[in-house]
Amino acid sequence: MAEIIVVTSGKGGVGKTTTSASIACGLARRGKKVAVIDFDVGLRNLDLIMGCERRVVYDFVNVTTGEATLKQALIKDKRFDNLYVLAASQTRDKDALTKEGVEKVLNDLSADGFDFIVCDSPAGIEKGAFLAMYFADQAIVVVNPEVSSVRDSDRILGLLDSKTRRAESDGEPIKANLLLTRYNPQRVETGEMLSINDVEEVLGLKTLGVIPESGDVLNASNKGEPVILDLESPAGQAYDDTVGRLLGEDRPLRFTTLEKKGFFSKLFGG
Repeated sequence: MAEIIVVTSGKGGVGKTTTSASIACGLARRGKKVAVIDFDVGLRNLDLIMGCERRVVYDFVNVTTGEATLKQALIKDKRFDNLYVLAASQTRDKDALTKEGVEKVLNDLSADGFDFIVCDSPAGIEKGAFLAMYFADQAIVVVNPEVSSVRDSDRILGLLDSKTRRAESDGEPIKANLLLTRYNPQRVETGEMLSINDVEEVLGLKTLGVIPESGDVLNASNKGEPVILDLESPAGQAYDDTVGRLLGEDRPLRFTTLEKKGFFSKLFGG
């Protein structure tokens, strides 16, 4: 059976699609067979970040409505033979997805030998977000370390606990992990940004990863290359650490504290 991971948040613009793309690539790089699905019907950004936007012929909605087969709609990644993208529709509205249609796609992917299915959720609590989380086995809750993002994510945790298949059937709860993005230790030090402990305390979640604030993320997205593929970048390294922890590896958190300046750098203003 495939492990279904939903990447979710209460607030838009926190880095869900960047995270979905990087997690999927990181798992594929470790030899796992992975499908990553864009649930954001009407907008569709995952294919841009994955660099396959020109190859989209059929989309997720086409498959759920029977207008195309899953095989026709899945796009094989150009970097990893074991990674596939299922794009969202840009021309349908958010009610185009149905619970039955989504369930069939997930079951078919599982039957086809996929190890992981990564569901890239739209922000908020509308239908696409509900369907992205409904069948999940675990959730990665993406949060910026600021108050409104944390508050909105708390609402998402309530839905994960009450409005999913596992909750309705009294099954094991969905395992939720915290992923902090755009983290800046200097701003934490000056009190402009919440600390890791602050966010963990409010949400009651354990931190899976901390992604430092970095221009490399935007540059990678503009090139259609998930930032995890740039292992020179602190953000790429932090995403790779995150995937390692997801698979049970023991990785220390990096890029979370201010570097102490040495004597000479203080003396010469370095």
